[in-house]
Amino acid sequence: MSTSRHNTNTSDSQASAYGNAPGAEALQTMANVHAKLMRSLSALQEVKGVEVGTSDKECVWEDGHVRLYHFTHKAQKTDEQERVRIPVLIVYALVNRPYMLDLQPDRSVVQQLLANGLDVYMIDWGYPTRFEHHLTLDDYVSGFIDDCANVVRKQAGLQKINLLGVCQGGTFATIYAALFPNKVQNLITIATPIDFSVKDGLLFQWAKDLNVNAVVDSYGVVPPDFLNAGFVMLKPFARLQKYMGAFQTLDDDTKFLNFLRMEQWIFDSPGQPGECYRQFITDLYQENKLIKGTLRLGKKTVHLKNITMPLMNIFASDDHIVPHSATKALNKFVGTKDNVLYEIPGGHIGIFVGSKAQKELAPAIAAWFSKRDKA
Repeated sequence: MSTSRHNTNTSDSQASAYGNAPGAEALQTMANVHAKLMRSLSALQEVKGVEVGTSDKECVWEDGHVRLYHFTHKAQKTDEQERVRIPVLIVYALVNRPYMLDLQPDRSVVQQLLANGLDVYMIDWGYPTRFEHHLTLDDYVSGFIDDCANVVRKQAGLQKINLLGVCQGGTFATIYAALFPNKVQNLITIATPIDFSVKDGLLFQWAKDLNVNAVVDSYGVVPPDFLNAGFVMLKPFARLQKYMGAFQTLDDDTKFLNFLRMEQWIFDSPGQPGECYRQFITDLYQENKLIKGTLRLGKKTVHLKNITMPLMNIFASDDHIVPHSATKALNKFVGTKDNVLYEIPGGHIGIFVGSKAQKELAPAIAAWFSKRDKA
């Protein structure tokens, strides 16, 4: 990764040129802004190789575009007694890339989990093509997730593993735990929608009126631009504020590269296999079948009461994408008495990359798993 900047400082020469002429202060401000803008454009053109997801890992299983990665243990605690023996399988959402959890070395949930003694596996869903448009929710949960869980179980020599699901991946993980409780020792969900009947979030209201059949029948694989447009409209002025803030960091290489990493992640969005997207919108957002106990995957019905393993349900204090009411409902419907709600400061993304959340999220996850480490 390298950046090259033209440190063109013209403010002194411009100031002498304007002197004490009328409006000199305004002209000076405009000149400074213009100079900074030119430096920003030059910097953006010359930035090469913004690195993300740099933690060492090995692909231990793959099927088409889907891969299962096992992260190395070099950052783990050296004392074997302090390591969590049961490995954790991370299930991320389909809509974005999972390297959000490993964005950069000093803001990496994965690195912190390793440092706190966890053995970490993570599913990478890849980029589906038009040939995968037929994949269903059942294909992802009973197919890919179950295949990955079986690989982790075999490598660990255990009957059950820990499961950690993020956002839509948390919904997938919840469904999997309900269908395969004999394979899950402990379950953690983060910023996970469960009760889709709520009216607190714009995304939930829009999805109820979405003509999903027209979308899927038109596209096959729903394109990322269609999906990203919806997220942008949730806070239409947030992007402008973000770019204005980034404009102020151009003289700080570290902050500038942090901004670029986030931008790369935001726009590095896979498409959605149409049939899975159709069922997710219809059965969950529009008909709320998961809460009602009527959601069917293949020949199986998903009952949340079958989640009898310990549950930790984490939500973000300022989440504008998945409202608290949609998340908190899970604890009321599961069959386990060992279930807790845990609030992390930050927004839907900030809980993974924000400085305050970085100090709390991974240690809390590791501590909770460690207390229930019954391999």
